[in-house]
Amino acid sequence: MGFDLVVRGGTVFTDEGRVAAHVYVAEGRIAEISTVRHPTARVVEADGLFVLPGMVDTHVHLMDPGSTEREDFPTGTAAAAARGVTSIIEHTHAHPVVSVEGLDEKVSYLAGRSNVDFGLAAHVWPGRAQDLAGLWRSGVTFFKIFTCTTHGIPGLNEHDLSRAFEAIAGFGGTCLVHCEDQAATEKAKRRLLAQGREDGGTVIEWRSREAERTAVSVVAELAVRTGVRATVAHASSPEVVEIVTQARERGADLVAETCPQYLALREDEVLELGALRKFTPPARARSDEDEEAMWSLVRSGGVHHMASDHAPSTMAQKRAGSIWEAPFGLPGLDTTMPILLDAASEGRLRYEDVVRVYARAPAIRYGLYPRKGVCRPGADADLVLVDPAGTWQLTDRAVISKAGWSPYSPRTFRGTVDRVFLRGEEVAIGGEPLRTAGGRFLPGPPSR
Repeated sequence: MGFDLVVRGGTVFTDEGRVAAHVYVAEGRIAEISTVRHPTARVVEADGLFVLPGMVDTHVHLMDPGSTEREDFPTGTAAAAARGVTSIIEHTHAHPVVSVEGLDEKVSYLAGRSNVDFGLAAHVWPGRAQDLAGLWRSGVTFFKIFTCTTHGIPGLNEHDLSRAFEAIAGFGGTCLVHCEDQAATEKAKRRLLAQGREDGGTVIEWRSREAERTAVSVVAELAVRTGVRATVAHASSPEVVEIVTQARERGADLVAETCPQYLALREDEVLELGALRKFTPPARARSDEDEEAMWSLVRSGGVHHMASDHAPSTMAQKRAGSIWEAPFGLPGLDTTMPILLDAASEGRLRYEDVVRVYARAPAIRYGLYPRKGVCRPGADADLVLVDPAGTWQLTDRAVISKAGWSPYSPRTFRGTVDRVFLRGEEVAIGGEPLRTAGGRFLPGPPSR
């Protein structure tokens, strides 16, 4: 067999563990992982480097088409590629996919606009249950559901949520659920507005712990009853993860996703920084012990996988208007992998955990494995070369996303992404994206 590329001499992270080996690539796929030296068209030396599978970020908002002044596919996926994310699942609230025609239009529109491979999610819309099965057959990766109206997307009440779960379970689909209780958030908002509140603390009281726990409890109970395959989005605290764990013990096919902001940001930051910490659910950690409790759940598997929930806005957009008018969300594609690598360097995680929670587990959950999320023969040659001893400082100027800022600036991270390959083609070198626009659409399981 002829090989197009060999990544030679690195420590390769496979499903079976670490191995000192060469990774041979042919026609965009991993052809062989071995210690044998074969003649190869191109050699990339990886001595002293870790060779990881490309990361799979399954919760990304690129606002394209839609609010592209906040983010678009060319820019957002450049940020992804630079940090070792080679596959994303995207859904935008500004231009939601709710029909087969809408899905087809978006796939066509995105041709040549992505630097990484991408799947697309659809939104569950009240009164459009008849569209769900067709969307699943046509290639959506999952269905996004809100339990409260947010970002202009209507929330589902308990009755409609149960019907949606039954329908999705009936055709074997998958869903991602944003869990906050509509009644609780609306009651809190009315009270805060009546008080004339516009301080950052409104975010904590409006999108409260109780509102999240209430909605997660409803979702958990309905998951047990219906058998739907569901993920609780951006689980913010150990209490939320515990509700999911208890439902799994009762037979639910329910898992918890979390994001770096629930591991590395504190609840009280919004009091000083206002809209720059306006995301929902808000940060919950109040102490080092709270952060460690979440990291422990990532290590143990209580948290099933990580995602960025990349939902950027520029600094000007965040600061325009009151706390009520500022958009929700944080930029995350620039920083999720660095935060995980840094945690591994500190011993909070193993590098194997990084691969599990940000590559293999999400790829399995959403039907992309074993093509994605793993270093093994037959998989796409999506490879990330990491220098575990490297360090770099994140500044706002270094942010590739259109946001142009990060809540983690000017933090120094240990562990650097040296090179990134998508199906054997280089898409980033030294933390800089090559902007190849070679990403392809990844249809969902039924149409793959």
